[in-house]
Amino acid sequence: MKTTPLRVILAKPRGFCAGVERAIRCVERTLELYGKPVYVLRDIVHNAAVVDGLREQGAVFVKSLDDVPHDAPVLFSAHGVAPGVWDQAHERGLHVIDATCPLVDKVHREAKRLAEEGYTIILIGEKGHDEVIGTIGWATGHIHVILSEDELANLRINQPEKIAYLTQTTLCVQECARLSDMLKSRFPSIESPPSEDICYATQNRQRAVNDLAPQADLVLVVGDQASANSKRLAEICQRDAKASHLIPCAEAIEDTWFDKVDSVLVTSGASVPESLVQGVVAHLQTLRPCTIEEHAIVEEAIHFSLPEAVR
Repeated sequence: MKTTPLRVILAKPRGFCAGVERAIRCVERTLELYGKPVYVLRDIVHNAAVVDGLREQGAVFVKSLDDVPHDAPVLFSAHGVAPGVWDQAHERGLHVIDATCPLVDKVHREAKRLAEEGYTIILIGEKGHDEVIGTIGWATGHIHVILSEDELANLRINQPEKIAYLTQTTLCVQECARLSDMLKSRFPSIESPPSEDICYATQNRQRAVNDLAPQADLVLVVGDQASANSKRLAEICQRDAKASHLIPCAEAIEDTWFDKVDSVLVTSGASVPESLVQGVVAHLQTLRPCTIEEHAIVEEAIHFSLPEAVR
């Protein structure tokens, strides 16, 4: 193990985005108003530490609305749900608090509009991701999901003259741009989103990694495997042949990673509490002396108001 100081570069922005902050506050505020327990359909955000912390406060996370008692409060996660889930909640008399991120909701509303106007929609996104499942539900029968060149090549569109594309909010900016350019080349009349679908926080965190990773021998991305935006940060480094690890917390660090490392970039996905990042820094300081530098690539000042039900 080296004894020379380790240069620790902290990327900024990192951690909670406005949508995640809003979703967590929705759960906390619902607990204040209704008391324990309150129910949350699936994980409120894709971070186990956040979910565990809210569970300790009295939140009960369920896989299905069938697991929610009649007349109980239930929160929909930041990733949003399909309209059929709303219908089921109303039929069962549940008190819904919608914690869907406003930027995800924008994509859902656009999918609904396009479907109602008869468009075929290409959704650039991860099949099976909660956000994508919700988006498909708002345009059932109108959406094709792709995330690779092969999937694009295999697309068969019956009415290519009436086609549009949307994107998941947490994709790699560069990869998404490449696929959208290919879509435009293949379908010259394709309609683009009226505004950028990839959220500001995803773009900012990717920009920080792109700018700062060249200064580091190693990159540590704090985030869950279930977190799409966290995985994207690690994938950016791998694409550029930069050594990187996606870790949920400091306990996942292997000390041997630092045997030949003089500098490390530390960042985190948009659903990661700052306490986990500081835990990583504290662990690095146990390995050898560290110099800590925070580099702000862009300042974020976006906040979303709570839904009226808990405002």
